[in-house]
Amino acid sequence: MAFNEESGKIWMDGKIVDWKDAQLHVMSHVVHYGSSVFEGIRSYEIDGKPYVFRLEEHVKRLFNSAKIYKMPIPYTEQEVCEAIKEVIKINNFTDCYIRPIAYRGYKELGVSPLNCPVSLVIGAWEWGAYLGEDGLANGVNIGVSTWRKPAVSTFPNVAKAGANYMLSQLANMEAKDNGYDEALLLDVNGLVAEGSGENVFLIKDGLIYTPTLSSSLLEGITRDSVMKIAEDLGYEIIVQPIPRDLLYIADEIFFTGTAAEVTPIRSMDHRIIGEGKRGPVTENIQSTFFKIIKGEIEDKYGWFTLVD
Repeated sequence: MAFNEESGKIWMDGKIVDWKDAQLHVMSHVVHYGSSVFEGIRSYEIDGKPYVFRLEEHVKRLFNSAKIYKMPIPYTEQEVCEAIKEVIKINNFTDCYIRPIAYRGYKELGVSPLNCPVSLVIGAWEWGAYLGEDGLANGVNIGVSTWRKPAVSTFPNVAKAGANYMLSQLANMEAKDNGYDEALLLDVNGLVAEGSGENVFLIKDGLIYTPTLSSSLLEGITRDSVMKIAEDLGYEIIVQPIPRDLLYIADEIFFTGTAAEVTPIRSMDHRIIGEGKRGPVTENIQSTFFKIIKGEIEDKYGWFTLVD
């Protein structure tokens, strides 16, 4: 991933500014206390035009995250949707990743954020496969992190908050140190939660399993998309607490996420999963997902918003 710092444009508090000019004060509340909520959204090129994937759902989640943290975003959801489309257009993007982020800005310091203004910034850049093109085709190697997701009464995991991703950084760095592509985190009870930035699914005897939200995971929008696709393909999905050892004996495992899209997992903790390659159920779901986002089959779900 590379930023276009020379010609890129960013939407910042209602104004389009040059990439290099999108700055904030070092004494802003967010710098010291991590007071931000954000989204990751993708736009895909279909027939030469950019289509944003599940735009309204992502913006709704951004506002829900802000509500949990008592961060009044000074724009409507519709205004944010239009701003996102404006950023895509002004940067002349079709396929791109979009990052809206709301944060507590500069006024005073102290744990209480209430007197600090809420700013909103929207950037976009071209970003390919998060875990690599080879990972999409052949699967990635993951390891269970020694770090645990906080209990649901400790941190609001439903909110996509910047502070939550300090834990994701620790898990991801540990995974890389141990030679893995990505980490898998367990919850406070030792049950499967999610990756450092992805939801997880496993297939066993033709059934698809994914952890319940009570296992301290983000309610992923790609997760929801994949569940709808899988059900329409005739698969049964079971949402329940999942023990770590069930993944070792799974026939297939895959990650989902805006960045990761649908990425198979070929090994976990140096144990080969299934046949050690993308399995047939994963391939069927992944293939259908990519056909939808490439415009090769009809978007019967109404997931795309055209940037015209």
